[in-house]
Amino acid sequence: MELYGKLLKREEKISLVGLGYVGMPIAVAFSKKADVIGFDTNEEKIALYKEGIDPTREVGDAAISSCGVRFTSDETMLQEAKFHIIAVPTPVNNDHTPDLSPVCGASEIVGRNLTEGSIVVYESTVYPGVTEEVCVPILEQMSGLKCGVGFKVGYSPERINPGDKVHRLETITKIVSGMDCETLETVAKVYELVVEAGVHRAESIKVAEAAKVIENSQRDINIAFMNELSIIFNKMGIDTKAVLEAAGTKWNFLKFTPGLVGGHCIGVDPYYLTYKAEELGYHSQIILSGRRINDDMGRYIAENVIKSLIKADIPVKNAKVGILGFTFKENCPDTRNTKIIDIVTELREYGIDPVIADPVADAGEARRLYGVEFVAMDAFCGLDALVMAVAHEEFKSYSMDVFSRMFRGKKVLVDVKGMLDRQSYEDAGYLYWRL
Repeated sequence: MELYGKLLKREEKISLVGLGYVGMPIAVAFSKKADVIGFDTNEEKIALYKEGIDPTREVGDAAISSCGVRFTSDETMLQEAKFHIIAVPTPVNNDHTPDLSPVCGASEIVGRNLTEGSIVVYESTVYPGVTEEVCVPILEQMSGLKCGVGFKVGYSPERINPGDKVHRLETITKIVSGMDCETLETVAKVYELVVEAGVHRAESIKVAEAAKVIENSQRDINIAFMNELSIIFNKMGIDTKAVLEAAGTKWNFLKFTPGLVGGHCIGVDPYYLTYKAEELGYHSQIILSGRRINDDMGRYIAENVIKSLIKADIPVKNAKVGILGFTFKENCPDTRNTKIIDIVTELREYGIDPVIADPVADAGEARRLYGVEFVAMDAFCGLDALVMAVAHEEFKSYSMDVFSRMFRGKKVLVDVKGMLDRQSYEDAGYLYWRL
């Protein structure tokens, strides 16, 4: 607990390694209570933060401008800190195996600059065992220090929901863990400085790692069930949203909805758990079945765009299709692992090159990751079909007149998230389809 006291007195510093949608809000929050060094290898991102610009839109420019975080891409500055928090992405490879290179790279950087008496806490989502079996050896090798003697480790999984202004770092109970009782208490007390909802002390690092990885796996499975129901009910000619509204009147019905499952958490974390299970000789049944359904929904939506065009007697090849929204979720600029690209790719297979607009998305990121160029909203004219792909607040404000002006003749409307009133649009002559 000595380190905790020194952090409070600003005699020691906290470092945040990885300043994305998760790490940056944590750095800003801690800077109100302690001295914080914010480190990221992306020099362009650091330059924006130093100018008071929040490219993630998680806390806003004003919070960045007024916070006391020392933003840097100089890793040697980490030597000034004693409490290190690593919050880097943990994606999957093309074969759905875990890509631990970001967390291993961050461990190398911290290890090179680790000083005796430090605590290193990982926030990245991993399968049970990664912190102690993968990361600790790297820290030891790079620092020359022995874990448990020269430094300690903990794990506190991130639970921040990008784009969510209600469920934030301060309002979500934080799971904390440590390699021993002393470390656990120090990690808990440090996080209690900023987490108003309090902390839950997990009994071990592996328990904390497992708790995180099943949170998103549970959501993934439930959404997969909704997607499967949507496929079935569409074949029956039944509106899925109407079914769910009716079923939702029962007190214990779980209110999930069908949709695309992308992003860097729900669409990724289950693969970490199943990978570890397969290492131990168990092949997942339910988790991987859910993943297969959710991974296929982009293709399924595109196929229904094509079927709708055919129903409307509109030639498929070279049909003008507009897609509104490209991010992995609403009101968030993050396009990483967006499943909208699956719709785009499948439509191109049919000879359709859709136009895409997203006023919220990070256009540079979309260009870099997918080669996608967004168009201005005034390019949405003369459409044969419109795909409402993401439920951004701006799109929700559009009236039927706004949509009608986008079309040149018959109106094919695919409302992926079910944002619009189906009956009103069908009464107005639209060929309307939704999950």
